[in-house]
Amino acid sequence: MITIRSVGVDHYRIPLPVVLSDSTHGDIAEFELVTVRIRDDAGVEGSGYTYTVGRGGAAVAALIKHDLCPILVDAEADRIEALWQRMWWAVHYGGRGGFASLAISAVDIALWDLKARRLGTPWWRLLGGLDPRVPAYAGGIDLEFPLDRLLHQTDDNLKKGFRAIKMKVGRPRLSEDLERVRAMREHLGTDFPLMVDANMRWSVDEAVRAARALSAFGVYWLEEPTIPDDVEGHRRIVRDGGLPIATGENLHTLYEFKQMIASGGVTFPEADVTNCGGVTAFIKIAHMAEAFNLPITSHGAHDLTVQLLAALPNRSYLEVHGFGLERFLAHPLELTEGFATASERPGHGVEFDWRGLDKAKAL
Repeated sequence: MITIRSVGVDHYRIPLPVVLSDSTHGDIAEFELVTVRIRDDAGVEGSGYTYTVGRGGAAVAALIKHDLCPILVDAEADRIEALWQRMWWAVHYGGRGGFASLAISAVDIALWDLKARRLGTPWWRLLGGLDPRVPAYAGGIDLEFPLDRLLHQTDDNLKKGFRAIKMKVGRPRLSEDLERVRAMREHLGTDFPLMVDANMRWSVDEAVRAARALSAFGVYWLEEPTIPDDVEGHRRIVRDGGLPIATGENLHTLYEFKQMIASGGVTFPEADVTNCGGVTAFIKIAHMAEAFNLPITSHGAHDLTVQLLAALPNRSYLEVHGFGLERFLAHPLELTEGFATASERPGHGVEFDWRGLDKAKAL
């Protein structure tokens, strides 16, 4: 029996190379990274992480240190489902999502990394082993970019090997969004996969009007058209808007995904492994989507999620975000002709430059 000897938790503030913007969060100059390192009594270490867009990281780190670590130390490392359930119910009364789900996610990722490293196998083989090559798109956070800068970013992404691109919408006037989407469509050509993301900006009626207008440009999907809490509203947008809908980055539990999927409010369930409950929950969400004949896509954490989508038969596009974390990684994501490749390194394959990260520790 392998037991957990120690759990380390760290909190960082990572400046973005470029200030980014969307319709909900405004300008984003940095993000927070909360890491977990779990070492077993054989000396093997697994790591996991979660992140925020600038606020709340200290609360997540404190929750892990004070409430989850006592559950983990001296526990059997391979009993991941049992540990997940203990963590879930330990913080359930004050949690059921939010910071609790982010904290559990980071720990769960580290537990799965520890297990796979001990077995000497990558996640994508351990969790299903479908295909290491995963279609990927460039996820721009570019709402306030002038049009020429947006098109320049697009050309840079094409040079990097992307064959699908997402842009932000949700400007003060729909006509502005339509002008920018029209320009992107003309720039990319008719059949190029172009996604748009409203970041919850609109009411349901506004989203329906926007979706109908955007459909003229062959949009691949419309993402987060309204708040995630309005399940019935999402169903109306799918029914009346005429576009496929992606949502889920702000759904933090298996049960929230169940409600959205079962209602018919989503076409592309979009889970984030760092906030939905970790690998344990992500795989359950993906299999639930498969049972409804829906493709699963991802949000953020592409270095982790490429391994998960490579394991799944109903995988869709991997979102690749430019958060600048790659400068702290030994092996940034590999991309060729529109496909990201899940590595053969054991576990999730992410190797942090911990010394480099030390300079970004939150005070």
